Amino acid sequence: MKFYIETYGCQMNVSDSELVSSILIGAGWEIASSIDTANLILFNTCSVRKHAEDRVLGRISNELHRKSQNPELKIAVIGCMAQRMGQRLLENDIGVDFVVGVDQYQELPALLSQDSGVETEFNYQQIYPGLRPLHGDKTCAFVTIMRGCDNFCSYCIVPHVRGRERSVDFQQITSEVRECGNKGLKDVTLLGQNVNSYSWGDFDFPRLLKDLNNIDSIYRLRFITSNPKDLSDSLIETMACSDKVCEHLHLPLQSGNNSVLKAMNRKYTIEKYLKLVDKLRTSIPGIALTTDLIAGFPGESEADFADTLDVMSEVNFDYAFCFKYSEREGTSACSLPGQIPETERLKRLQKMIELQRKITLAKFSAQVGKTVEVYVESISKKSDKMVSGKTRDYKIAVLSGSVNDIGKLKTAKVIKATPGTLIC
Repeated sequence: MKFYIETYGCQMNVSDSELVSSILIGAGWEIASSIDTANLILFNTCSVRKHAEDRVLGRISNELHRKSQNPELKIAVIGCMAQRMGQRLLENDIGVDFVVGVDQYQELPALLSQDSGVETEFNYQQIYPGLRPLHGDKTCAFVTIMRGCDNFCSYCIVPHVRGRERSVDFQQITSEVRECGNKGLKDVTLLGQNVNSYSWGDFDFPRLLKDLNNIDSIYRLRFITSNPKDLSDSLIETMACSDKVCEHLHLPLQSGNNSVLKAMNRKYTIEKYLKLVDKLRTSIPGIALTTDLIAGFPGESEADFADTLDVMSEVNFDYAFCFKYSEREGTSACSLPGQIPETERLKRLQKMIELQRKITLAKFSAQVGKTVEVYVESISKKSDKMVSGKTRDYKIAVLSGSVNDIGKLKTAKVIKATPGTLIC
């Protein structure tokens, strides 16, 4: 029996798909070479925005024709959307056979022996101890260090579908990171909804980073995501003195206005955020900062939105993931007054994107003439005489090379830049 997984959403979902693959292979399943040869299609889903769920529903509809060609074919929805909607996905009669939430992946093999079923019960202790994900990449790896979130930002569905925070045993993390390096996965990203909250015995996140920095088999360490409210001086110091921790931090801002941040329940102010930026740039010269931003949050006035644009210009983020506010059932922001019309959300989002595109081009262009270190990950999509990879500060770069360079560190001089790529 063969399975095929389509993954939507964040890096945590990518890691979870690798975990599910490992579980199914352990139960005797095989990975299908394509969706055409699969007996089971799994959609690992995201619920952060309505658009993400709509995409999956559309994909399921598009693949229903396969069931008439292969009556034995089964379709499973797993992940955050499965956790949020549960039994409704079966009751809606859209062709789904199995629904499995984020804490029940180990139940998949047994569930698949039935005609259909749902497993979405929360398990606030679930960290999948001892299980190793089947890493799909040949050069980079995601390693989950904690699951869940306790922050309850008013717009965010994650705590409602991922449950409470719990950390993975530091020994398991250390073992997995070392194993990744030994397998040639030299650029490792540590994952958590808020890695700053990592805690296992005497190990907090800075201490974990220090220990992992000593692993000889890897070249680079990254991590996502950090909440500004508890980004500590200790973590900044650890980043500055750890040679394998890359000069890049993803630090979600969400809004540049204090009133909006309070309504979002973000628990920090713009003033605190800007102080963090100053500390980071003082301690780690050349650090790249990326962020998340929301346009059209309930109650956001034109002046509030202008504040966000002003902060974007002041900080000069290397890149920003910009989104319009999306109502999520069960979050407190849904009931806030001052809901912004969809047309206005889109208008503000476009302004945000246009500004950031200019900033990003300027940041990338500032690299022209500099020599950068690139971890080569693949052959370039545009030329088989070029290779592609990432710089330490998380910029995509292309340079001359061959398949023999994949998995190696190369240095090259930047000769040109676009808003998304350094050309060496």
